[in-house]
Amino acid sequence: MALTGIQIFKLLPKTNCGDCKYPTCLAFAMALAAGKAELDACPHVTHDAREQLSDASAPPIRQLTIGTGDYEVKIGGETVLFRHEKTFFNKPGIAILIEDTMDENEIERRFSTLSLYQYERIGMTLRPEIVALKNKGDAGKFINLVQMACKHPYSIILISDNPSIMKEALHISKEKKPLIYGAKKENYEEFGRLAKEYQCPLTVRGMGIEEASWITEKLTAMGIKDMVIDTSSRSIKDAFHENIIIRRAALLNKIKPLGFPTISFPCNMTDDLMKETLIASLLIAKYAGIIVLSDFQGESIFPLLLQRLNIYTDPQRPMTTQEGIYPINNPDDRSPVLVTCNFSLTYFIVSGEIENSRVPSWLCVMDTEGLSVMTAWAAGKFVGDLVGAFIKKCGIVDKISHRKVIIPGYAATILGDMEEELPGWEILVGPREAAHIPAYLRMWKN
Repeated sequence: MALTGIQIFKLLPKTNCGDCKYPTCLAFAMALAAGKAELDACPHVTHDAREQLSDASAPPIRQLTIGTGDYEVKIGGETVLFRHEKTFFNKPGIAILIEDTMDENEIERRFSTLSLYQYERIGMTLRPEIVALKNKGDAGKFINLVQMACKHPYSIILISDNPSIMKEALHISKEKKPLIYGAKKENYEEFGRLAKEYQCPLTVRGMGIEEASWITEKLTAMGIKDMVIDTSSRSIKDAFHENIIIRRAALLNKIKPLGFPTISFPCNMTDDLMKETLIASLLIAKYAGIIVLSDFQGESIFPLLLQRLNIYTDPQRPMTTQEGIYPINNPDDRSPVLVTCNFSLTYFIVSGEIENSRVPSWLCVMDTEGLSVMTAWAAGKFVGDLVGAFIKKCGIVDKISHRKVIIPGYAATILGDMEEELPGWEILVGPREAAHIPAYLRMWKN
Protein backbone atom coordinates (compact mmCIF):
# COMPACT_ATOMS: atom_id res chain seq x y z
CA MET A 1 0.00 0.00 0.00
CA ALA A 2 1.36 3.44 -0.93
CA LEU A 3 2.56 5.65 1.92
CA THR A 4 1.36 9.19 2.47
CA GLY A 5 3.71 12.14 2.33
CA ILE A 6 3.75 12.42 6.13
CA GLN A 7 4.54 8.71 6.52
CA ILE A 8 7.43 9.06 4.08
CA PHE A 9 8.64 12.23 5.84
CA LYS A 10 8.98 10.34 9.13
CA LEU A 11 11.51 8.00 7.47
CA LEU A 12 13.64 10.75 5.94
CA PRO A 13 16.68 12.29 7.71
CA LYS A 14 14.89 15.66 8.19
CA THR A 15 18.05 17.68 7.54
CA ASN A 16 16.48 20.03 4.94
CA CYS A 17 19.89 20.03 3.23
CA GLY A 18 18.52 20.57 -0.27
CA ASP A 19 20.74 17.90 -1.84
CA CYS A 20 17.62 16.32 -3.36
CA LYS A 21 16.87 19.65 -5.12
CA TYR A 22 13.79 20.20 -2.93
CA PRO A 23 13.85 22.98 -0.31
CA THR A 24 12.78 20.75 2.60
CA CYS A 25 12.50 17.07 3.46
CA LEU A 26 8.73 17.50 3.71
CA ALA A 27 8.56 18.85 0.15
CA PHE A 28 10.67 15.90 -1.01
CA ALA A 29 8.37 13.48 0.86
CA MET A 30 5.30 14.95 -0.83
CA ALA A 31 6.99 14.60 -4.22
CA LEU A 32 7.81 10.96 -3.45
CA ALA A 33 4.22 10.27 -2.45
CA ALA A 34 2.99 11.80 -5.70
CA GLY A 35 5.44 9.74 -7.75
CA LYS A 36 7.26 12.89 -8.95
CA ALA A 37 10.64 12.15 -7.38
CA GLU A 38 12.89 9.19 -6.71
CA LEU A 39 14.41 8.14 -3.41
CA ASP A 40 17.88 8.02 -5.02
CA ALA A 41 17.81 11.83 -5.06
CA CYS A 42 18.37 11.80 -1.27
CA PRO A 43 21.97 10.77 -0.48
CA HIS A 44 21.36 10.69 3.28
CA VAL A 45 18.49 8.22 3.64
CA THR A 46 19.32 5.16 5.74
CA HIS A 47 19.41 1.61 4.41
CA ASP A 48 16.41 0.58 6.52
CA ALA A 49 14.37 3.57 5.38
CA ARG A 50 15.32 2.88 1.77
CA GLU A 51 13.92 -0.64 2.00
CA GLN A 52 10.65 0.64 3.49
CA LEU A 53 10.30 3.41 0.95
CA SER A 54 11.30 1.54 -2.21
CA ASP A 55 7.73 0.92 -3.38
CA ALA A 56 6.35 4.25 -2.21
CA SER A 57 9.10 6.24 -3.90
CA ALA A 58 8.90 4.60 -7.33
CA PRO A 59 6.66 6.61 -9.69
CA PRO A 60 4.06 4.44 -11.47
CA ILE A 61 5.32 5.76 -14.82
CA ARG A 62 9.02 6.45 -15.02
CA GLN A 63 9.94 10.08 -15.71
CA LEU A 64 12.91 10.52 -18.00
CA THR A 65 14.68 13.27 -19.88
CA ILE A 66 15.70 13.43 -23.53
CA GLY A 67 18.11 16.09 -24.71
CA THR A 68 19.66 19.03 -22.89
CA GLY A 69 19.28 22.79 -22.72
CA ASP A 70 16.29 24.74 -24.00
CA TYR A 71 15.02 21.81 -26.08
CA GLU A 72 15.19 19.28 -23.24
CA VAL A 73 12.09 17.08 -23.14
CA LYS A 74 10.75 15.42 -19.99
CA ILE A 75 8.21 12.65 -20.48
CA GLY A 76 6.45 10.18 -18.21
CA GLY A 77 5.97 10.81 -14.51
CA GLU A 78 2.18 10.89 -14.81
CA THR A 79 0.05 9.92 -11.82
CA VAL A 80 -3.55 10.05 -13.09
CA LEU A 81 -5.60 8.71 -15.98
CA PHE A 82 -7.68 11.84 -16.42
CA ARG A 83 -6.50 15.42 -16.34
CA HIS A 84 -9.36 16.63 -14.12
CA GLU A 85 -8.36 14.18 -11.36
CA LYS A 86 -5.23 16.22 -10.67
CA THR A 87 -3.23 17.36 -13.69
CA PHE A 88 -0.94 16.03 -16.41
CA PHE A 89 2.67 17.04 -15.85
CA ASN A 90 5.00 16.31 -18.77
CA LYS A 91 3.66 17.12 -22.19
CA PRO A 92 4.58 14.74 -25.03
CA GLY A 93 7.57 15.58 -27.20
CA ILE A 94 6.85 16.17 -30.89
CA ALA A 95 9.47 15.00 -33.39
CA ILE A 96 10.03 15.36 -37.12
CA LEU A 97 11.39 12.36 -39.01
CA ILE A 98 14.62 12.85 -40.98
CA GLU A 99 16.01 9.88 -42.96
CA ASP A 100 19.58 9.56 -44.18
CA THR A 101 18.32 8.71 -47.69
CA MET A 102 16.87 12.20 -48.16
CA ASP A 103 18.78 14.73 -50.23
CA GLU A 104 20.73 17.52 -48.52
CA ASN A 105 18.20 20.25 -49.31
CA GLU A 106 15.34 18.24 -47.84
CA ILE A 107 17.36 17.39 -44.74
CA GLU A 108 18.26 21.05 -44.20
CA ARG A 109 14.65 22.10 -44.73
CA ARG A 110 13.46 19.68 -42.07
CA PHE A 111 16.03 20.87 -39.57
CA SER A 112 14.96 24.46 -40.20
CA THR A 113 11.26 23.73 -39.63
CA LEU A 114 11.80 23.36 -35.89
CA SER A 115 13.05 26.94 -35.63
CA LEU A 116 10.53 28.20 -38.18
CA TYR A 117 7.38 26.89 -36.50
CA GLN A 118 7.56 28.63 -33.13
CA TYR A 119 4.95 30.85 -31.56
CA GLU A 120 5.03 33.05 -28.46
CA ARG A 121 1.89 32.69 -26.33
CA ILE A 122 1.17 33.62 -22.72
CA GLY A 123 4.82 34.19 -21.96
CA MET A 124 5.92 30.80 -23.32
CA THR A 125 7.19 29.55 -26.65
CA LEU A 126 5.16 26.85 -28.37
CA ARG A 127 7.37 24.70 -30.58
CA PRO A 128 8.29 21.11 -31.52
CA GLU A 129 11.48 19.91 -29.85
CA ILE A 130 12.87 16.74 -31.39
CA VAL A 131 14.47 15.44 -34.59
CA ALA A 132 14.14 11.68 -35.17
CA LEU A 133 17.12 10.55 -37.26
CA LYS A 134 16.53 7.27 -39.09
CA ASN A 135 19.23 5.02 -40.53
CA LYS A 136 17.95 3.59 -43.83
CA GLY A 137 21.01 3.92 -46.06
CA ASP A 138 24.69 3.34 -45.39
CA ALA A 139 26.41 4.11 -42.12
CA GLY A 140 28.37 7.08 -43.45
CA LYS A 141 25.27 9.05 -44.41
CA PHE A 142 23.65 8.36 -41.07
CA ILE A 143 26.72 9.49 -39.14
CA ASN A 144 26.84 12.68 -41.23
CA LEU A 145 23.19 13.25 -40.35
CA VAL A 146 23.95 12.82 -36.65
CA GLN A 147 26.83 15.30 -36.93
CA MET A 148 24.47 17.83 -38.54
CA ALA A 149 21.94 17.33 -35.75
CA CYS A 150 24.57 17.98 -33.09
CA LYS A 151 25.07 21.48 -34.51
CA HIS A 152 21.44 22.30 -33.69
CA PRO A 153 19.96 22.72 -30.19
CA TYR A 154 17.16 20.18 -30.75
CA SER A 155 16.74 16.93 -28.85
CA ILE A 156 17.57 13.80 -30.85
CA ILE A 157 16.15 10.31 -31.39
CA LEU A 158 18.60 7.88 -33.01
CA ILE A 159 16.86 5.14 -35.01
CA SER A 160 18.95 2.20 -36.19
CA ASP A 161 18.80 -1.59 -35.96
CA ASN A 162 22.58 -1.89 -36.16
CA PRO A 163 24.34 -1.76 -32.74
CA SER A 164 27.71 -0.84 -34.25
CA ILE A 165 26.24 2.10 -36.17
CA MET A 166 24.33 3.14 -33.06
CA LYS A 167 27.52 3.04 -31.01
CA GLU A 168 29.28 5.36 -33.45
CA ALA A 169 26.28 7.73 -33.46
CA LEU A 170 26.18 7.77 -29.66
CA HIS A 171 29.88 8.52 -29.46
CA ILE A 172 29.22 11.66 -31.50
CA SER A 173 25.99 12.76 -29.82
CA LYS A 174 26.26 11.49 -26.23
CA GLU A 175 26.51 15.04 -24.81
CA LYS A 176 23.03 15.75 -26.16
CA LYS A 177 21.58 12.72 -24.31
CA PRO A 178 19.66 11.29 -27.30
CA LEU A 179 16.96 8.63 -27.12
CA ILE A 180 18.20 5.30 -28.48
CA TYR A 181 15.75 3.44 -30.74
CA GLY A 182 15.30 0.61 -30.39
CA ALA A 183 15.94 -2.57 -28.43
CA LYS A 184 14.16 -5.60 -29.87
CA LYS A 185 13.90 -9.15 -28.60
CA GLU A 186 16.83 -10.15 -30.79
CA ASN A 187 19.25 -7.39 -29.78
CA TYR A 188 18.14 -5.96 -26.43
CA GLU A 189 21.34 -7.01 -24.66
CA GLU A 190 23.58 -5.11 -27.11
CA PHE A 191 21.38 -2.02 -26.99
CA GLY A 192 21.11 -2.28 -23.21
CA ARG A 193 24.89 -2.20 -22.92
CA LEU A 194 24.99 0.90 -25.13
CA ALA A 195 22.36 2.62 -22.97
CA LYS A 196 24.43 1.89 -19.85
CA GLU A 197 27.71 2.93 -21.42
CA TYR A 198 26.46 6.25 -22.76
CA GLN A 199 23.87 6.93 -20.03
CA CYS A 200 21.09 7.54 -22.53
CA PRO A 201 17.40 6.53 -22.42
CA LEU A 202 16.45 3.49 -24.49
CA THR A 203 13.37 2.65 -26.55
CA VAL A 204 12.03 -0.89 -26.27
CA ARG A 205 10.34 -2.14 -29.44
CA GLY A 206 8.22 -5.22 -28.82
CA MET A 207 5.76 -6.87 -31.14
CA GLY A 208 2.82 -6.10 -28.89
CA ILE A 209 2.45 -5.29 -25.21
CA GLU A 210 3.50 -8.68 -23.89
CA GLU A 211 6.79 -8.77 -25.77
CA ALA A 212 7.55 -5.13 -24.86
CA SER A 213 6.89 -5.97 -21.20
CA TRP A 214 9.23 -8.98 -21.43
CA ILE A 215 12.04 -6.84 -22.87
CA THR A 216 11.65 -4.11 -20.22
CA GLU A 217 11.94 -6.77 -17.50
CA LYS A 218 15.15 -8.09 -19.04
CA LEU A 219 16.61 -4.60 -19.40
CA THR A 220 15.59 -3.66 -15.85
CA ALA A 221 17.53 -6.70 -14.63
CA MET A 222 20.53 -5.30 -16.52
CA GLY A 223 20.22 -2.06 -14.57
CA ILE A 224 18.51 0.01 -17.25
CA LYS A 225 16.02 2.46 -15.74
CA ASP A 226 15.14 5.03 -18.42
CA MET A 227 13.05 3.32 -21.09
CA VAL A 228 10.36 4.20 -23.62
CA ILE A 229 7.91 1.61 -24.94
CA ASP A 230 6.97 1.05 -28.59
CA THR A 231 4.50 -1.79 -29.13
CA SER A 232 5.06 -1.61 -32.92
CA SER A 233 1.43 -0.66 -33.52
CA ARG A 234 1.11 1.17 -36.82
CA SER A 235 -2.68 1.39 -37.03
CA ILE A 236 -4.80 4.06 -35.38
CA LYS A 237 -6.97 1.61 -33.46
CA ASP A 238 -4.09 -0.44 -32.07
CA ALA A 239 -1.97 2.58 -31.11
CA PHE A 240 -4.90 4.19 -29.30
CA HIS A 241 -5.90 0.95 -27.60
CA GLU A 242 -2.41 -0.04 -26.47
CA ASN A 243 -1.49 3.41 -25.13
CA ILE A 244 -4.54 3.25 -22.89
CA ILE A 245 -3.80 -0.31 -21.76
CA ILE A 246 -0.22 0.62 -20.83
CA ARG A 247 -1.30 3.72 -18.90
CA ARG A 248 -4.00 1.85 -16.98
CA ALA A 249 -1.72 -1.10 -16.27
CA ALA A 250 0.95 1.17 -14.82
CA LEU A 251 -1.33 3.45 -12.79
CA LEU A 252 -4.13 1.17 -11.65
CA ASN A 253 -2.55 -2.26 -11.55
CA LYS A 254 1.02 -1.16 -10.68
CA ILE A 255 2.51 -3.41 -13.39
CA LYS A 256 6.12 -2.23 -13.27
CA PRO A 257 7.29 -3.65 -16.63
CA LEU A 258 4.78 -1.28 -18.27
CA GLY A 259 5.57 1.70 -16.07
CA PHE A 260 7.26 3.69 -18.84
CA PRO A 261 6.21 6.40 -21.31
CA THR A 262 5.39 5.38 -24.88
CA ILE A 263 6.40 6.49 -28.37
CA SER A 264 4.05 6.52 -31.38
CA PHE A 265 4.63 6.96 -35.10
CA PRO A 266 1.70 8.64 -36.90
CA CYS A 267 4.19 9.13 -39.75
CA ASN A 268 3.91 5.38 -40.44
CA MET A 269 0.11 5.22 -40.23
CA THR A 270 -0.85 7.30 -43.27
CA ASP A 271 0.53 9.18 -46.29
CA ASP A 272 -1.87 12.10 -45.76
CA LEU A 273 -0.38 14.89 -43.60
CA MET A 274 -3.76 16.14 -42.39
CA LYS A 275 -4.84 12.63 -41.41
CA GLU A 276 -1.50 12.25 -39.68
CA THR A 277 -2.26 15.44 -37.75
CA LEU A 278 -5.60 14.04 -36.62
CA ILE A 279 -3.91 10.84 -35.45
CA ALA A 280 -1.32 12.89 -33.56
CA SER A 281 -4.07 14.89 -31.85
CA LEU A 282 -5.62 11.63 -30.67
CA LEU A 283 -2.30 10.41 -29.29
CA ILE A 284 -1.59 13.68 -27.49
CA ALA A 285 -4.76 13.07 -25.52
CA LYS A 286 -4.26 9.28 -25.09
CA TYR A 287 -1.34 9.01 -23.92
CA ALA A 288 1.81 9.07 -26.05
CA GLY A 289 5.04 10.35 -24.53
CA ILE A 290 6.66 11.05 -27.91
CA ILE A 291 4.93 11.55 -31.26
CA VAL A 292 6.96 11.27 -34.48
CA LEU A 293 5.57 13.09 -37.53
CA SER A 294 6.66 12.84 -41.15
CA ASP A 295 6.74 16.61 -41.69
CA PHE A 296 5.59 19.94 -40.27
CA GLN A 297 3.34 22.53 -41.89
CA GLY A 298 2.00 25.57 -40.09
CA GLU A 299 -1.60 24.42 -40.42
CA SER A 300 -0.71 21.03 -38.95
CA ILE A 301 1.83 21.69 -36.20
CA PHE A 302 0.37 24.82 -34.56
CA PRO A 303 -3.03 23.24 -33.73
CA LEU A 304 -1.16 20.30 -32.17
CA LEU A 305 1.04 22.58 -30.09
CA LEU A 306 -1.98 24.51 -28.85
CA GLN A 307 -3.88 21.31 -28.07
CA ARG A 308 -0.86 20.03 -26.13
CA LEU A 309 -0.65 23.27 -24.17
CA ASN A 310 -4.33 23.16 -23.23
CA ILE A 311 -4.29 19.52 -22.13
CA TYR A 312 -1.10 19.87 -20.13
CA THR A 313 -2.12 23.07 -18.35
CA ASP A 314 -3.06 22.46 -14.72
CA PRO A 315 -6.89 22.61 -14.60
CA GLN A 316 -6.74 23.66 -10.95
CA ARG A 317 -4.78 26.80 -11.79
CA PRO A 318 -5.84 29.55 -14.19
CA MET A 319 -3.64 30.28 -17.17
CA THR A 320 -1.43 33.23 -16.42
CA THR A 321 0.81 35.71 -18.17
CA GLN A 322 4.25 36.45 -16.79
CA GLU A 323 4.41 39.57 -14.63
CA GLY A 324 6.25 42.43 -16.26
CA ILE A 325 6.14 45.34 -18.70
CA TYR A 326 4.84 44.70 -22.22
CA PRO A 327 5.60 47.32 -24.91
CA ILE A 328 2.85 47.53 -27.53
CA ASN A 329 3.06 49.49 -30.80
CA ASN A 330 6.67 50.63 -30.13
CA PRO A 331 6.13 53.04 -27.20
CA ASP A 332 8.53 55.77 -26.10
CA ASP A 333 8.98 57.75 -22.87
CA ARG A 334 5.83 59.82 -23.50
CA SER A 335 3.50 56.88 -24.16
CA PRO A 336 0.60 56.04 -21.82
CA VAL A 337 0.97 53.41 -19.12
CA LEU A 338 -1.82 50.95 -18.35
CA VAL A 339 -1.90 48.38 -15.57
CA THR A 340 -3.87 45.13 -15.44
CA CYS A 341 -3.81 41.64 -13.90
CA ASN A 342 -2.04 38.54 -15.20
CA PHE A 343 -5.10 36.42 -15.98
CA SER A 344 -4.21 35.37 -19.52
CA LEU A 345 -7.64 36.09 -21.00
CA THR A 346 -7.57 39.59 -19.54
CA TYR A 347 -4.08 40.14 -20.90
CA PHE A 348 -5.00 39.00 -24.41
CA ILE A 349 -8.14 41.12 -24.54
CA VAL A 350 -6.48 44.26 -23.16
CA SER A 351 -3.29 43.93 -25.21
CA GLY A 352 -5.36 43.21 -28.32
CA GLU A 353 -7.41 46.36 -27.90
CA ILE A 354 -4.29 48.44 -27.25
CA GLU A 355 -2.73 47.03 -30.40
CA ASN A 356 -5.90 47.82 -32.37
CA SER A 357 -5.77 51.42 -31.14
CA ARG A 358 -2.38 51.87 -32.85
CA VAL A 359 -1.38 54.07 -29.90
CA PRO A 360 2.14 53.24 -28.63
CA SER A 361 1.61 52.14 -25.02
CA TRP A 362 3.16 50.37 -22.04
CA LEU A 363 1.11 47.59 -20.46
CA CYS A 364 2.17 46.69 -16.90
CA VAL A 365 0.95 43.22 -15.99
CA MET A 366 0.77 42.52 -12.26
CA ASP A 367 0.83 39.03 -10.76
CA THR A 368 -2.60 38.41 -9.24
CA GLU A 369 -2.20 34.61 -9.22
CA GLY A 370 -4.24 34.33 -12.40
CA LEU A 371 -7.33 36.14 -11.11
CA SER A 372 -9.28 38.62 -13.21
CA VAL A 373 -9.40 42.29 -12.20
CA MET A 374 -12.67 42.16 -10.22
CA THR A 375 -11.92 38.80 -8.63
CA ALA A 376 -8.40 39.91 -7.72
CA TRP A 377 -9.76 43.13 -6.24
CA ALA A 378 -12.31 41.21 -4.16
CA ALA A 379 -9.55 38.83 -2.99
CA GLY A 380 -7.30 41.72 -1.96
CA LYS A 381 -4.71 41.03 -4.66
CA PHE A 382 -5.41 44.05 -6.89
CA VAL A 383 -5.79 46.83 -4.35
CA GLY A 384 -4.32 50.31 -4.34
CA ASP A 385 -1.28 49.83 -2.13
CA LEU A 386 -0.23 46.62 -3.89
CA VAL A 387 -0.75 48.03 -7.39
CA GLY A 388 1.14 51.16 -6.41
CA ALA A 389 4.03 49.14 -5.01
CA PHE A 390 4.10 47.11 -8.23
CA ILE A 391 4.30 50.25 -10.37
CA LYS A 392 7.29 51.45 -8.32
CA LYS A 393 9.21 48.19 -8.49
CA CYS A 394 8.39 46.93 -12.01
CA GLY A 395 10.79 49.36 -13.71
CA ILE A 396 8.30 51.44 -15.70
CA VAL A 397 9.64 54.60 -13.99
CA ASP A 398 12.87 54.23 -15.96
CA LYS A 399 11.02 54.01 -19.28
CA ILE A 400 8.76 57.09 -19.12
CA SER A 401 9.19 60.84 -18.63
CA HIS A 402 5.69 61.44 -17.19
CA ARG A 403 4.00 60.18 -14.02
CA LYS A 404 0.60 58.98 -15.15
CA VAL A 405 -0.90 55.51 -14.96
CA ILE A 406 -4.26 54.24 -16.20
CA ILE A 407 -6.13 51.74 -14.03
CA PRO A 408 -9.10 49.56 -15.13
CA GLY A 409 -12.49 51.22 -14.78
CA TYR A 410 -13.83 48.31 -12.76
CA ALA A 411 -11.10 48.94 -10.17
CA ALA A 412 -11.78 52.67 -9.78
CA THR A 413 -12.10 52.26 -6.00
CA ILE A 414 -8.33 51.67 -5.68
CA LEU A 415 -7.58 55.21 -6.89
CA GLY A 416 -7.26 56.80 -3.43
CA ASP A 417 -4.91 54.15 -2.06
CA MET A 418 -2.79 54.34 -5.20
CA GLU A 419 -2.45 58.11 -4.84
CA GLU A 420 -1.15 57.59 -1.31
CA GLU A 421 1.26 54.89 -2.48
CA LEU A 422 2.42 56.94 -5.50
CA PRO A 423 2.75 60.58 -4.41
CA GLY A 424 3.29 62.87 -7.36
CA TRP A 425 1.58 60.49 -9.77
CA GLU A 426 -1.69 61.15 -11.60
CA ILE A 427 -3.92 58.09 -11.40
CA LEU A 428 -6.34 57.95 -14.35
CA VAL A 429 -9.42 55.74 -14.40
CA GLY A 430 -9.71 53.95 -17.72
CA PRO A 431 -12.81 52.48 -19.35
CA ARG A 432 -14.75 49.65 -17.71
CA GLU A 433 -14.87 47.63 -20.93
CA ALA A 434 -11.77 46.71 -22.91
CA ALA A 435 -13.57 47.46 -26.15
CA HIS A 436 -13.50 51.15 -25.22
CA ILE A 437 -9.72 51.26 -24.72
CA PRO A 438 -8.88 52.34 -28.31
CA ALA A 439 -11.12 55.42 -28.13
CA TYR A 440 -9.77 56.28 -24.69
CA LEU A 441 -6.13 56.02 -25.76
CA ARG A 442 -6.65 58.15 -28.84
CA MET A 443 -7.50 61.04 -26.48
CA TRP A 444 -4.25 60.55 -24.55
CA LYS A 445 -2.25 63.72 -23.95
CA ASN A 446 1.02 63.75 -22.09
